[in-house]
Amino acid sequence: MERVLVLGITGAGKSTLARALGRRLGLPFHELDVLHFAGPRWQVSATFAEDTARIAAGERWLLDGQGPEAVRDLMWERADAVVWLDFPRRVVMLRVLRRSLRRSLLRERLFGGNRERWREWLRGDHPVWWAWSRHAERRAEIGRRATDPRFAPVRVVRLSSPREAEAWLNGRTGP
Repeated sequence: MERVLVLGITGAGKSTLARALGRRLGLPFHELDVLHFAGPRWQVSATFAEDTARIAAGERWLLDGQGPEAVRDLMWERADAVVWLDFPRRVVMLRVLRRSLRRSLLRERLFGGNRERWREWLRGDHPVWWAWSRHAERRAEIGRRATDPRFAPVRVVRLSSPREAEAWLNGRTGP
C-alpha cells in the first residue's frame, strides 16, 4: 500500500482513519477538504485539480475522500489501494451530528479558516444533511468503482463497521 484512498460518506471517519493509517505506513497524508477549500465562505481552490494531480502523480501518498468528480478517475487510476468505510447510515449520522454540534458550539476553525455556523444547518450542503441525503448515492458510486474493470488493479478493503475498521487498522503491521 503506497498510494491509498480512504473513502466513505461525510462523517464516516475518513480523516481519522487516514491519519492513523498514514502514520502506520509512513505515507504522507493529504486531507482533500484542505486542498479543496481555499478560503473564507468555503471558497474552492482555483488550483484544486492541479494540486490533487500533483499529489496523485507521486509514488507514495494517502488521501481521504473522493473529492469532486473532476479528480475521481485520476485518484482511482493512480491508487493501489482503497479503504472504504462503508458504515450504516445510523452510525454515520450519529458521528456527523456529534462532530457538527461540537464544531458549531466551539466555533472550531476548519479548512480555509471556515467554521460550521448554526445558520448553515438549514442548508442542503451542511454536512449533516449531506450525509443523510447522499449516503445511498455515495455508497453506490464507490461500489461501482470498486467493481469497474478500469480500476481492477486497485485493492479494495471494505470495512462495514467502526469495530471492523479498528480491528483492520490494528492488524496492520506494514505495507
